[in-house]
Amino acid sequence: MKKSFAILFAFMLSQFHAQQNAYYQQAAQYKMDIDVNAEKFTYEGNQTLNYSNNSPDELNVVYFHLYWNAFKPNSMMDQRVAGQGKNGDSRLQKDGISRLASIPKEEEGAQNIHWIKQNGKNLKFEIQETVMKVYLNEPIKPNSKTTFTMEWDAVIPQQIRRSGRNNKEGVDMTMTQWYPKIAEYDYDGWATFDYVGREFHAPFADFDVTIKINKVYVLGAGGTLLNPTEVKGYDASAKIKTEKDKATWKWTAKNMLDFAWAADKDYSVESFDVPQGPKVFFVYQKNDKTKFWGEAQPYVTKYFQIMNSRFGKYAYPSYAFIQGGDGGMEYGMCTMILGEAKKLEDLMGLMVHEGSHSWYQQMLATNEPLRPWMDEGFTSYAESIVMHQLFPPTDERPNPFVDKINAYRGIVQKGIEEPAVWLGDHHDNGTAYSFASYVKGELYLVQLGYIVGEQNLEKIMTEYFKEWSMKHPTDRDFLHIAQKVSGMDLKWFHHYWINTTKTIDYGIKNVQYDKKSTTITLLNNGQVPMPIDFSIMTTDKKIITYQIPMNMTHTWKQKDGYGDFTTEKYWPWTQKEYTLTIPYTKSQLSLLGIDFSQRMADVNPENNFVEVK
Repeated sequence: MKKSFAILFAFMLSQFHAQQNAYYQQAAQYKMDIDVNAEKFTYEGNQTLNYSNNSPDELNVVYFHLYWNAFKPNSMMDQRVAGQGKNGDSRLQKDGISRLASIPKEEEGAQNIHWIKQNGKNLKFEIQETVMKVYLNEPIKPNSKTTFTMEWDAVIPQQIRRSGRNNKEGVDMTMTQWYPKIAEYDYDGWATFDYVGREFHAPFADFDVTIKINKVYVLGAGGTLLNPTEVKGYDASAKIKTEKDKATWKWTAKNMLDFAWAADKDYSVESFDVPQGPKVFFVYQKNDKTKFWGEAQPYVTKYFQIMNSRFGKYAYPSYAFIQGGDGGMEYGMCTMILGEAKKLEDLMGLMVHEGSHSWYQQMLATNEPLRPWMDEGFTSYAESIVMHQLFPPTDERPNPFVDKINAYRGIVQKGIEEPAVWLGDHHDNGTAYSFASYVKGELYLVQLGYIVGEQNLEKIMTEYFKEWSMKHPTDRDFLHIAQKVSGMDLKWFHHYWINTTKTIDYGIKNVQYDKKSTTITLLNNGQVPMPIDFSIMTTDKKIITYQIPMNMTHTWKQKDGYGDFTTEKYWPWTQKEYTLTIPYTKSQLSLLGIDFSQRMADVNPENNFVEVK
């Protein structure tokens, strides 16, 4: 008994100390020399990596990601796509058949590690699919540094998803996830999820990258080009320096998660400056199919201005929109996107979404394989706000999120919803993943604004950016700020919305008209309790709102950008019905309803309104 108690006490003590540890994050500095054989779609790489262990832990192994190993038959990505069949990502399969299964042998992705050394001494390593485990000769002690050197060669894969050669828009090389990248290490341990199709995570790093490639190519990248007068595309008076018919491109970038680039012989480069930053580059094939790029500049300028003022200042000197030829994917200081849009609004929607990942994937660098809803959802929230301003809807809408709320209701009705808390790669259904991460992640913020008030939500978002920019926040960090700003207990909401698929469903059960008043009985038919904004419209078109708090918040909403209100007695979450009496008669009323703002994601809104006749 005494032994058991001692073990329990030691465990509790270790947990206490773990929670008291100061925040830390690892750091890396890459120096890479790359020599590309454009004819064979291969390259040779040499890398020096200075790695800082800022953790309190001694590290005896390190891990690297080798993402391109996924692009071949019978890889884990191929197996995952085959297992999901028609429920999988439509870009990875056709009619339920994995596209990876038919990649020709000569176009399989490969990252062949010749050797890796630590401080000049050879290391033992093993390749586990898309992860390389490296056994250290000497441990990396807490708060110390070490240097890794590495040599490898690579085969640029057939483009199936994001990376690769000769994609459907005719871009020669999209070079993303293209180098051995050290994994993130933090309080949760090594972030070593296998690459089976979703997202990425990494420590913040500095990059010094030199790329030798045939002189006819133009490159776009997320970084600062140091020698624009020696290469093609960036300076009208450039004199291209060559050696054996190859030009040398020199790029640098500071404090980013990743370095990505693309190369094509037909790229054009356009640039312009956003007031107060950043400098923006368009790198794309200029032709009739990409004509809307020529109209996008003023919209992109306004986009960055809105993001800088609403969500926090973009930290980097430049940003590049690069025609990568496959969907859209964010990287440090750049994105790879489809270039051949059918209309300007489609192109801008892609640019706005991917650009906004600079806030909610790069600067606020959450672990997206672990918490995809924090990146995709928050990014989608910013996208909805910005697009509502850039392209105001022709029909009158109560808020910018109506379409997303309706989409969420549709997926609930289909019965395929999966919890947002699930790991990104471990959703069983591709559509369910998208709704859990993008839509439900966005509606997390919409519901939060409804609960705490829009002014508080804006403050929460700016405080979150201020406190956690250039760090690796978790949902716990965000929730801490939300509770601090609002003064409310919000853990219940976070649990219901992220960890479950329970739904909100309130309704009006009964309306009793009396001589001097009207009594409304509300009913909670759902599984997720919420505070309720109940409104009336009078016959002379006045809107009057009554806030009915929900007792678990313990502090009530004080104001909201969607209108003034008076606060009524709280509704205990255990109570199914609630009665509200208002000093208006039937003759004075034209409409009664729950949530005139239509922000609450009630799955059955049909019983939320009563038209008074």
